[in-house]
Amino acid sequence: MAEVSFYILPTESLEDRHLFACKLIEKAYRSGSFCYVLTDSAEQSRIIDDLLWTFRAGSFIPHQIYTGEPPDIARDGVYAAGLSGTGAAIARDGVYAASSPEASAAIEQVILIGSVNPPEHWQKILFNLSSRYPEVGPQTERILEILDNSETTKAAGRDRYRRYQQSGMKITTHKDWQ
Repeated sequence: MAEVSFYILPTESLEDRHLFACKLIEKAYRSGSFCYVLTDSAEQSRIIDDLLWTFRAGSFIPHQIYTGEPPDIARDGVYAAGLSGTGAAIARDGVYAASSPEASAAIEQVILIGSVNPPEHWQKILFNLSSRYPEVGPQTERILEILDNSETTKAAGRDRYRRYQQSGMKITTHKDWQ
């Protein structure tokens, strides 16, 4: 069953919320985890997409917006380099032309951002920046909820907190981590 972590920021700034999310996404990526960032809208997805390119000088996090189609890296016939430096060609239908653990790892290292439910392989870690309760599968290990200090965001967060609690998920809350 998934564990849920709530991060409650001291400000009401939506920009601070998005920047904090980028820092946590970077941390997840650097630890070898791939994840899905759930947003409320295409506009919010675009904002996160843009911030992941610019929030920290020299930072590189492979990511793309997900609209329900297979990720570009698995669809467009690309060469994916794995973490060990080796790689594999990937066919346009998403099937590995030269299947290997390195090719699979390279594809799965892409962070997806979207307002639709995540594809199956991107459900292990879910960053919920949306105002809704996410649909999660048994493969979901962790849900990260990032809330600013506005009443609207906190009210929606309280509702999700109750739903997670009713589902029997373990919940931790982080308020003063400065």
